[in-house]
Amino acid sequence: MSPSLRIPPVLLVAAVLHTAVMPQFRVLDTAPDVLLLLAISAGLVGGADRGATMGFMAGLLADCFLQTPFCLSALAYCLVGWSVGIFQARILHATWWIPMLTTGVAAAAGILLYAGLGAVVGQTQLISTRLVTVVAMVAVLDAVLSPLAIRAMRWTFDVEQRGAILLTR
Repeated sequence: MSPSLRIPPVLLVAAVLHTAVMPQFRVLDTAPDVLLLLAISAGLVGGADRGATMGFMAGLLADCFLQTPFCLSALAYCLVGWSVGIFQARILHATWWIPMLTTGVAAAAGILLYAGLGAVVGQTQLISTRLVTVVAMVAVLDAVLSPLAIRAMRWTFDVEQRGAILLTR
């Protein structure tokens, strides 16, 4: 099965997890951002181009469920997926925790980028004292879920395991 046929079902499952399942597992009233996690994992596994493409598609899905300007999530997720893809090419994947750390940092950056871009286009309610809690919790929760997302992206893009990034230890 070609990767282009695997992307739509993965996006559909991620959208269902993001909107229906993960909100039931809130920590400090914050749920993981599964669609952002998908963009980050695509950047880790497939590089900058695939990270940006998957980030844009996942962001468009996220925008369908939000009351912020359309394509705000698409822009933020696309930039995060691309940045992770650029960054992953320059780091050594010698230890199992590097992808988790990268995911946590990228998720925090993605939420901050989304809020910042939202403030630029007039969505000032996105910048609040609660933003710190949301950034921290999404970063931790997405980092914890990253091994599963990385495996899903490996299957999606039909990429072989490289080094210890698969967290098999």
